Amino acid sequence: MQQTAKRAARPIANVAVRRGRMALRRSDGLSARASLRHHWPEYAMEVAELGSYLFVACVFATLLQHPASMVRQFISSGVARRALMGLAMGATAIAIVTSPWGKRSGGHFNPAITFTFYHLGKVEFWDTWFYVIAQFLGAIGGVALAEYVLRGALAHDAVRYAVTVPGMYGSTVAFVAEMTISFLLMITVLFVTNHKTLASYTAYFVGILIASYFTFEAPLSGMSTNPARTFGSAVHANYWHALWIYFIAPSMGMLAAGEAFLRVRPGASPYCAKLHHANNERCIFHHAQPEV
Repeated sequence: MQQTAKRAARPIANVAVRRGRMALRRSDGLSARASLRHHWPEYAMEVAELGSYLFVACVFATLLQHPASMVRQFISSGVARRALMGLAMGATAIAIVTSPWGKRSGGHFNPAITFTFYHLGKVEFWDTWFYVIAQFLGAIGGVALAEYVLRGALAHDAVRYAVTVPGMYGSTVAFVAEMTISFLLMITVLFVTNHKTLASYTAYFVGILIASYFTFEAPLSGMSTNPARTFGSAVHANYWHALWIYFIAPSMGMLAAGEAFLRVRPGASPYCAKLHHANNERCIFHHAQPEV
């Protein structure tokens, strides 16, 4: 199965390199049926990765925000609670990217990241859509699992399924903030993963950024950078206010980061779509030359 996928990918990889920034067409890669048959393990891993991320987000949001929580009663500072949330989510992101599943699937667990790599010619058409579907399913499932474990605590007004909503400055500021932090996250991923010395530390750069965002940016937008993450909470909370922000702003920010990367490094497309390259796990993405 792996050999078949690799043989199918070789000629397409060269096409992707020649096209530079152009996304792969549907006819350039495997069919939908072949993609499911050969790459379903990677899709399942993306479900589990985003499900784990949302589960942890819900658990820590409950611990830090629910009025009956001992942690909430002990820590009165909002900044301190956001910092703890950031540490928890940053550590979770690092664990996901460096896990065996993250090493194999690429550790995207974010539709905006997957779409950006698709735009850069790294991910096939059907892989892109199956990844996105998997990510949304994982987000919904992660919140559902947290709801089952935490019972009614997750639905409390102080927690509200860990939804992401605009802060006190309104939707415009939230949109700009989401677009900015998403741009910074993606441009960091692109430059670090394509740097010979820093590539192996990509997960830690991502974790530090996420921790910083929760600590300092969350009051502006709630800190998402991830359409599926926001959607998973919104479904269970039945709270759809300003959902468009968390679909459009992260996607625009990350796509802009992809364009900026290509402009700074003209003619040099990213090597791969994995956030962790230094491993022996199968890779279903298209590679640029020369290899980093």
